[in-house]
Amino acid sequence: METHEINKRFLDHFESRGHTPVPSASLILDDPTLLFVNAGMVQFKPYFLGEVPPPYPRATSIQKCVRTGDIDEVGKTTRHNTFFQMAGNFSFGDYFKEGAIEHAWELITKSQADGGFGFDPDRIWVTVYEDDSEAAGLWRKVAGIPSERIQARGMEDNFWSMGVPGPCGPSSEIYYDRGAKFGRDGGPVVDEDRYLEIWNLVFMQNIRGEGHGKRDFPIVGELPAKNIDTGMGVERVAYLLQGVENVYETDLVRPVIGKAEEFSGRRYGADHADDVRFRVIADHARSGVMLIGDGVTPGNEARGYVLRRLLRRIVRSVRLLGVHEPVLPEFAKVVRDAMAPSYPEIARDFDRISEVMRVEEEAFLATLTSGSKIFDLAAEETKKSGGTILAGDKAFQLHDTYGFPIDLTLEMAEEQGLSVDEGGFRTLMEEQRQRAKADAAARKKGHGDLSVYRQLLERHGETGFLGYTDLQADAKVLALLKDGAAVGSVKVGDKAELILDRTPFYAESGGQVADTGVLIASGGEAKVYDVQKIVPGLWVHRVEVTSGEIGVDTAVTGSVDAYRRAAIARSHSATHLVHAAVRGAYGRRAAQAGSLNSPGRMRFDFTTPGPVSADLLTEVEEEVNDYLLTNVEVETYVTTKDKALELGAVALFGEKYGNDVRVVDMGDYSRELCGGTHVGRIGELGLVKLVGDSSIGSGVHRVEALVGQDALKHVRKEQLLVSQLASTLKVPTAELPGRVDDVLARLRNAEKEIEQLRTQQVLGSAGSLADKAQDVDGVALVAERVDGEVDANGLRALAMEVRNRLGVRPGVVALFAPQGEKVAFVVATTAAARDKGFAAGKLVPAFGPAVGGRGGGKPDMAQGGGTNPAGVDQAIGALRDALARG
Repeated sequence: METHEINKRFLDHFESRGHTPVPSASLILDDPTLLFVNAGMVQFKPYFLGEVPPPYPRATSIQKCVRTGDIDEVGKTTRHNTFFQMAGNFSFGDYFKEGAIEHAWELITKSQADGGFGFDPDRIWVTVYEDDSEAAGLWRKVAGIPSERIQARGMEDNFWSMGVPGPCGPSSEIYYDRGAKFGRDGGPVVDEDRYLEIWNLVFMQNIRGEGHGKRDFPIVGELPAKNIDTGMGVERVAYLLQGVENVYETDLVRPVIGKAEEFSGRRYGADHADDVRFRVIADHARSGVMLIGDGVTPGNEARGYVLRRLLRRIVRSVRLLGVHEPVLPEFAKVVRDAMAPSYPEIARDFDRISEVMRVEEEAFLATLTSGSKIFDLAAEETKKSGGTILAGDKAFQLHDTYGFPIDLTLEMAEEQGLSVDEGGFRTLMEEQRQRAKADAAARKKGHGDLSVYRQLLERHGETGFLGYTDLQADAKVLALLKDGAAVGSVKVGDKAELILDRTPFYAESGGQVADTGVLIASGGEAKVYDVQKIVPGLWVHRVEVTSGEIGVDTAVTGSVDAYRRAAIARSHSATHLVHAAVRGAYGRRAAQAGSLNSPGRMRFDFTTPGPVSADLLTEVEEEVNDYLLTNVEVETYVTTKDKALELGAVALFGEKYGNDVRVVDMGDYSRELCGGTHVGRIGELGLVKLVGDSSIGSGVHRVEALVGQDALKHVRKEQLLVSQLASTLKVPTAELPGRVDDVLARLRNAEKEIEQLRTQQVLGSAGSLADKAQDVDGVALVAERVDGEVDANGLRALAMEVRNRLGVRPGVVALFAPQGEKVAFVVATTAAARDKGFAAGKLVPAFGPAVGGRGGGKPDMAQGGGTNPAGVDQAIGALRDALARG
């Protein structure tokens, strides 16, 4: 049974039993606790946490997931994967344990002819939480599984929580016995290779408190509404139903290995080391394509670093298979063909995905070249010192700085007859992992204590937003929070958070900043300085009471700062137009990676795998302003997500959309899914002036622009500067560029002349300095302080000139030039002095400490600097002593 058919049967089964099919969320949902979506329940967390009421009592999905904790183990075993699909069914206060067990058992044991998976019931084992006798009884009652195939396990294995205070509960896992040839008898508690877990049913019935790990937390109560969260491993079910031994041999993965066999001329299954490389390529190619498809670009931090590491492991594995030419785009094509039936967006965005992979591969191949040079130097130093082991810190440097995988370092070391201090390398890697874990732990605090806001949402419902049409509205104060605690009223001078039943104020989201304004009640007035949706659906107004008193249940009138809102709307509409212009220039490769829409100013970030044209600003600015002249109407409407995408609307990576979406149309030029506020007609923007253009990371570019009056003020300011400059230089504005070039050329020439005069002046003292040479044990020593403004180049030229005047005799010249709190120095030696063993670079350590400095260079010339000008005389004495000692 093909994997796509497995997914279809799963969704059909649960949809026919009243579950709403929900599309897979992006791999990069905005969740502060996760780098990537790693389970099917992630997009439903707001419902499980009680942040918002669920829109349906039952749901089902096939969620794409990435887990990166075991990247180093991928390929070494057939159990570890980074990308996988999780099929799940979810109940939000509807059915519970019995229903979950019934649904799962029916699907896995029903015949394939009847739409099921057709697993042999006699080969199914289950585990339950050790205190959950109810689940064990239900497996006997519903499925008829005998007690000897139901095994109890502790919290480490069969109890689930999110890792933060909130819902938790026991779980029950379904295993399939693959047979005696795969391991020992005795069920999952004995051997999880033979007994393969295929489905996990989580029974959310408890509330956990603060704690750590999988066991160290208290159970503080029971949930008022019990939930079901299940996850079936699609790839695991696939290799069982396809009669192969692991995920790498299934229909969606094996073709990538086939392409790697074609490139390398080697065969999967012939050599264990090669098999590891084939599996790494297959797994990481899928993960890379899916991550790029959802908007991740290679980089040196967070998600971008993980993606870069995955892609570079592919290149390294291919290289170890003997392939040195670029291959990533070809692997991407195979992944596209395999995955597109379930994820059509991969095919739609393939040009961008392929380009990102191509550019990253080219960069890494160049890195391999430079990294190899670093390795060669380290190997040479090791051999020169008589060693046979490359230091662990060198291996770590190659890995961390140059992206060299340790396997490649081991192979290259072996070719040079060396081994590698893997223990030292692993220690440094572990230290890095611990830092990463600490960072991940810090991210888990992102949820914070939102219980008070969830309770308000549950008690009062969602805030009614009127701001698309009204900038002023009457409302009722539902709640007041001061310092996180509910209060009955707030007085003048107080800062508080205020919840209204409805509001005209836009809450910060989608890159658009929040509205500001005032709230007026009969007995008081407050300034609104920020509005946030701390939990989805609940507008939290942050206010400062400016007069009187405002209490709960008070009637207020909210008024948005209309001038500011209009300026923000112009910026947001400009962002859409700039996005359209950039996509017009760079195609689907240019995906939005962030934006900021503030009064009169916008910022737009987009991904691009290659360099951005220097003419980007001019081209985009001209195109956008030309389109403003059409003054088309900006239309907004709500439709289904599928219909919006059919119409060509652009959806942003990482955004979570429901079935119904809001579309913003600006003629045929721009059509996006967007919840922000916009102008009525695009002519209201007046002028869009791009003022910034920069790279903000690998593959991410930023443009900044001013809009409306802010753009006009900027242009006027620039015009004024140009007029003032033209007046100063006494030329018409049109001749200003030529005049500036002329002035700059004359300035450069004058600087050269000054430098030449200064050098001549300095060199003029060479004769008198040479005359001061002192004989130190047969060596002519010139060691002097040089006062005045002498830069490093002048000091070096003077030392060379003095050395030349010493002729063929052994001679050493040391000149010191104090400048403020620092001192520069140069040491030069004649050939005869070097024959006596006096190399300039080796003389520096003899006197460097006296001036608090160090330096280096070649035998004939060395230079450096220090921080103690008062030590010059001591340094001269130390140099004299060094020459005397020979």
